[in-house]
Amino acid sequence: MNENLFASFIAPTILGLPAAVLIILFPPLLIPTSKYLINNRLITTQQWLIKLTSKQMMTMHNTKGRTWSLMLVSLIIFIATTNLLGLLPHSFTPTTQLSMNLTMAIPLWAGAVIMGFRSKIKNALAHFLPQGTPTPLIPMLVIIETISLLIQPMALAVRLTANITAGHLLMHLIGSATLAMSTINLPSTLIIFTILILLTILEIAVALIQAYVFTLLVSLYLHDNT
Repeated sequence: MNENLFASFIAPTILGLPAAVLIILFPPLLIPTSKYLINNRLITTQQWLIKLTSKQMMTMHNTKGRTWSLMLVSLIIFIATTNLLGLLPHSFTPTTQLSMNLTMAIPLWAGAVIMGFRSKIKNALAHFLPQGTPTPLIPMLVIIETISLLIQPMALAVRLTANITAGHLLMHLIGSATLAMSTINLPSTLIIFTILILLTILEIAVALIQAYVFTLLVSLYLHDNT
């Protein structure tokens, strides 16, 4: 039972070689592009969504922070398409792997923090010691603020991993229950199947929301350091 339950989270291999790289490179191929002067409705809608998302995330940034707009838009598109593809049957979701999410979170967080120390070192150091702190509490507060800063990329990665993994496990359990009840009680099967459909719709929303939350938090870290 445990093997079947967690089998979808095992990184797939082809002839003994890891196929995760090919899976990660596959989502960008699904983004439609146009070579014509007048775009169709799909590409027009896609461009409208990209402009709306980038405008909402970049409004609070200054000129230096807005140089990250292309990276942040690419990040949210990549995470969203990867999460959605993972909802397909017999597919693999790279964002259920903590190592994958840490690989995305740590460089982005480190880039934002390094930029803050290079451009506004006084403000960056001021975060470690709030104004008006009593002298006996200074060492403890510096340690706490340092830990809270270092834990930010881990929180980003764990949040995305936990939400996507929990949804996949719940869908697997309810799907197995639907299959088991189909030969026992038809009315109960229909009820469970309806719950499974509603859960699938919820997971689609969660896949998009988690991509937005991950990118928005990276954007907030960038805003704090620019």
